[in-house]
Amino acid sequence: MGREIEFLYDFGGPNSWFVHRAIPAIEAAGTVTFRYVPVLLGGIFKATGNQPPLMTYGHVAAKVNYDRLEMDRFMARHGITGFAFNPHFPVNTLLAMRGAVAAERLGCGPAYREAMYTALWQDGLKLDDPEVWAGVLETAGLDAAALGAAVQDAATKTELAANTERAVARGAFGVPTFFLGGEMWFGKDRLRDVVEAATGDMA
Repeated sequence: MGREIEFLYDFGGPNSWFVHRAIPAIEAAGTVTFRYVPVLLGGIFKATGNQPPLMTYGHVAAKVNYDRLEMDRFMARHGITGFAFNPHFPVNTLLAMRGAVAAERLGCGPAYREAMYTALWQDGLKLDDPEVWAGVLETAGLDAAALGAAVQDAATKTELAANTERAVARGAFGVPTFFLGGEMWFGKDRLRDVVEAATGDMA
C-alpha cells in the first residue's frame, strides 16, 4: 500500500470531479492511495470569506476561457472523458455531502461517490432535489431508504460539520484540497505535485 493522501472534496465543484476521475489510474501504480474526506464547500466559503471562482472573475472572459483550457489539458493528461457542465450550477450539496458521510458509515462510500459525481458532472442532474437524489441512489443500486434515514441522523450532520471545521482550521479555503501529513496543496492542477511529494519523485 502506498503513502496516503487526504482528498478533501465536495461534489459541487467540477474540479473535484476531475480529481476523482484521475485517481484510479494514479492509485493503480501502487505508490499512493487517496482517502476521501467529505467537507461542505459552502461552509468553507462562509468561514473563510471565499467565493466561487465564477463569482470572483466570471466577468473576465479571458480568465474563464483560460480555465476551460486548463480543464481540457487536465482531461487530456489523465485520459478523462464525459464531462458536462451542470445546467443547474451552482447546486446546493448539503444533502449529497451528508449522504457521503452516511455512505461511509454504511459501507458503500465508493459506490455512492461514483453515483453522485456521475449525476452532477456527466448527467447534469439537480441533486439538491431530494427526489432526484433518491432516484440516483436507486439507479445505482444503493439503499435509498437507508441512506435517506442516515442523512437525518445527528451523528452524520455532526461529522460533516466537524470535517469542514477541521479543514478550515488546517488552512483549507476551497476544494479540491490535498493534505500529505501536515502539508497542504490546493486545486486539481496541484494533483501531480502532491503525488510527486508523496512518492519522492520531484524531478
